[in-house]
Formats: sequence, C-alpha cells, structure tokens
Amino acid sequence: MGAYINRSNRNFKNARESKIYVDKTGLLEYTNAVLDTEQRFICNSRPRRFGKTMAASMISAYYAKGCDSRELFEGLEIAKSDSFEKHLNRYDVIYLDMAEIRSENKNFKETIHSIHKNVIEELNERYPNILKEEDRLLPAALFKVYEKTGSRFIVVIDEWDDVFRQEKYNTGAHKAYLEFLRALFKNDRSRECIKLAYMTGILPVKKYSNESMLNNFTEFTMVRPSRLAEYVGFTEAEVIGLCRKYRMNFEEMKHWYDGYCLGKELHVYNPQAVIEAIHCREIENYWTGTSEYDKLQAYINMNFDGLKDMVVQMFAGGRCKVNVDRFKNDLVSIKRKDDVLTILIHLGYLAYDKNTKEAYIPNEEVRSVYYDAIEDNGWTPVIEAVQASDRLLRATWEKDADAVARGIEQVHMANTSILSYNNENALSCVITLAYYNAVNEYTLIREMPAGKGYADIVFLPRKCSDKPALVVELKYDKTPESAMEQIKERQYPEALKEYRGKMLLVGINYDKESKTHDCVIEGWEKA
Repeated sequence: MGAYINRSNRNFKNARESKIYVDKTGLLEYTNAVLDTEQRFICNSRPRRFGKTMAASMISAYYAKGCDSRELFEGLEIAKSDSFEKHLNRYDVIYLDMAEIRSENKNFKETIHSIHKNVIEELNERYPNILKEEDRLLPAALFKVYEKTGSRFIVVIDEWDDVFRQEKYNTGAHKAYLEFLRALFKNDRSRECIKLAYMTGILPVKKYSNESMLNNFTEFTMVRPSRLAEYVGFTEAEVIGLCRKYRMNFEEMKHWYDGYCLGKELHVYNPQAVIEAIHCREIENYWTGTSEYDKLQAYINMNFDGLKDMVVQMFAGGRCKVNVDRFKNDLVSIKRKDDVLTILIHLGYLAYDKNTKEAYIPNEEVRSVYYDAIEDNGWTPVIEAVQASDRLLRATWEKDADAVARGIEQVHMANTSILSYNNENALSCVITLAYYNAVNEYTLIREMPAGKGYADIVFLPRKCSDKPALVVELKYDKTPESAMEQIKERQYPEALKEYRGKMLLVGINYDKESKTHDCVIEGWEKA
C-alpha cells in the first residue's frame, strides 16, 4: 500500500464497521458504466458534512489493486451488479487529498511540486526501470508508464477545491493548480492513460468567462445533481429505516434535516446531522460549530441589490428567485446577490428548486444557524419579531383577534424596510416570521392543497403537541371576514383528512390605505 497509489482501504473499512452505515455503493455502478468513456471525468461537489470523503474512500477501496476489499462490499448494492467482479481491485488508483497535501507544504508551489515528486516516486516502486531522473512531471510520467506497460490509472481527488476556499485571493495558485489539472486530464497524451477521474469538493469547477478549463468533466452539483442525486445525502426512505431501527422520531428528523429536494420527489437529508442525532439521541443543530459558519455571517452582510431583504424573506419561510448560471465557481468573483445565493446553495445553507429556479432555507437546523447569524449581525427587528412570536401564538390560542392583529402589525412595522407588502405572498412572509416559534408545536405548510383550493398557511400540530390546528387565510386590501368565508366555502378544514381534533380558523387582512391589519378567529372541531 502506498501513500498516494493504491492506499489502504482502512477509511472505507472504518465506515463499514461503524454503528450507522448507509449503503451508497450504487454510485460505483455508475462509475463502472462510464469507465473508458468520454464521461469518465467526474466532478461531484456537495456541502461539507455530506459524505464527500467517504465516497472518495469507497471508490478507492473498490478499484485499488492489492486492497482485497471483497468482504467490505459483500451484501451491498454493488455486489449484486454484473459489473462488480469485473472491476473489483483491478486498477492502480492515485488518491490525492488536497487539503492534507496543502497543509503539509509551506505554499502552493511546494504543494504542486510535492504531488509530482511523491507520486512519481511511488510509480518508480511499482514500475521500476521505466522512468528516468528527468521525468519530473506527473502527466508525462503516467503516459510513459502507460506506453511501456499498457497500465491505465484511476485518479481520485478529494477536496479538489481546497485552494480556492483556503487561499481564495491567491489567483496565482488557482491558475497553477488548474494548469496542473488540465495537463493531467485534458492533455491528449495524459488523458489517454486515465481510466476514470473522480473529483469531490464543495465548489463546481472554476470558470473563466463562461467556460471551464476542465470542460471535459461531467459535473454533479447542488443545483444540478442529475443522476447522482440519491448519493448526495440520505434519502427519505433511508432516514425512515434508520429512525425505525434506532427508535427515533422521524417527524422531528424530517423537520430538522430534510429540505434539499434534488428532483421532483427525491428528498435528501444532511447525513452527518442524522448520524449525530442518532448517536447523541438528541435532535438539534449540529451545524454551527463547523468552519463554514463564519462565512455565512460574512455573506449575508453583503447587501447586494437588497440581499438582506431576501435573506429575511427566506428566514420567514419565503423563496427567492436566483440565477445560478452566472456564478464563476469561486469565492471572490462576487458581484451580485445571485452570486452570494449560489455560494450559499453550494455550501448547503440554502436549497435550490430547479423547477422554479428559487432558493430557500431547507430545514430547521439551517434556519437556527441563520437565527444565530442574524442575531450576531444585529438585525434587531427580526430578532424581536422572533422573540415576540410566543406571545402571538398564545393570543391565537386564546382567540384574541385584536392582540393577533396588533402583534402582526408590530412585526410588519418593525421590518417595513425588509418585508414590504405588495401582495398576499409578502403578507405570508410577515405572518410566518411573526409565528416563527410555532415550529416547536407545529409543522407549517404554505399553500397547502385543501378542499376546493389552497389554504395560505396551515399549522398542523406535531404528534407530541396537544394544541389545535390552525388554518390561516390571508387577504390584501379586502376584509378578514372575506378570508373566513373563503376558508368555509372552499372547505379547507374538511381537507385535513389525517387530523382529528380542535381547529382554529384565522382570517387576516391588510388594508393598504390605513396600513393596518384586522383579524377574526373562530373555533372549529373536526369530527
């Protein structure tokens, strides 16, 4: 076993022997299918804590000669594939952990030099009497070995974008690194001896103008996960299975860690958070302590084109349009709010709906991180609205319509510059912010199909809650009574088929002339 070529399969073995292991070896069936094809160059980017290194270690353990990994893959999905035996431990795998290599060198020039030097030294050990002293560049050395022996290589690069994140202003290092990768993967001679290239990181491949220097790579990202979407995190079916096995509350797990919808029906959960919640037997925020937290604070303070307004709108449960195509895939070419929102999508602090081209905060864990960041950044009106939400909720339960109207009005007045009304959707964002702490008792559903239409906001009690359900209808420049009539005429309460119990119907109107809110609340008991 070498340090760079055909590394030990210990890392994947550690994962297999862990208390919690979720089978993601179906990824190998895809990589087997693209070996020796034009699609053999893969860049699979995803946020920190989403299993990038585990996937890279799995690929290395499966393909690398001398690893004897058969037992590690027995009983897993890939072992059922016709391609399993054909490729198991058959190739020389060059594994580069860029974060590790960079940390061992004084500067990036030394980092690149050490890759050439150390990998070539191991090539000499495996293929003696082929390379000469003057063979000091890795791409040329690989081609020379291929010419003499016919051996082709699999290259796995973990944390491929480390230099762009850790030395984000070092443009000289960026260009030198990209030239190294281009020589390795795009040069006609060197790419001939690459059987498969798999890179993993947080950022997609760096763009210059609208083109990438590595445009031969098929990219799978948080905005375009494509065929590898189910291997980004834990799927809902996998989380349901884990909750059953370890007797965890799936409803709470979904509320805290779901929300990355990578396709029409595929929900992906933050895998590390799910694992830590099971280990600790406690569902909470496991994200704030990561190194990316400070970056979130810095990004949301960049008030490009009203970015702050958009962040508050998403914090209040709304969505924002975003153009993800102009982002240059680095952390310094930031010129507009779309760049910041796209960075936050790749970092996992926002989710992206490809169908509507909208960004949103995916779940309660991430929302709690935004709360901390907003509080630390001194966004006082937003924090005061959150802190007042318990009082508003109690007033709603007590059917104190005047108090509810005043409470919502205070939230709106305090955040007028941020959450300006122009339609019922804007009003919905204010209501969601005003009822922020309701998430402790309820699952909040906006635009819920109900009866003969869509209820604006429905608060469904959690299984552990004895509180009444809330059906909220919003009107803009009409009357709260017209909102109540719509709730009844369109039979919204009757549509909550799975809910049995007390219910409150809430009609809210905003009058743009008087700039006031009015509210009516009625009780309703479902048979």
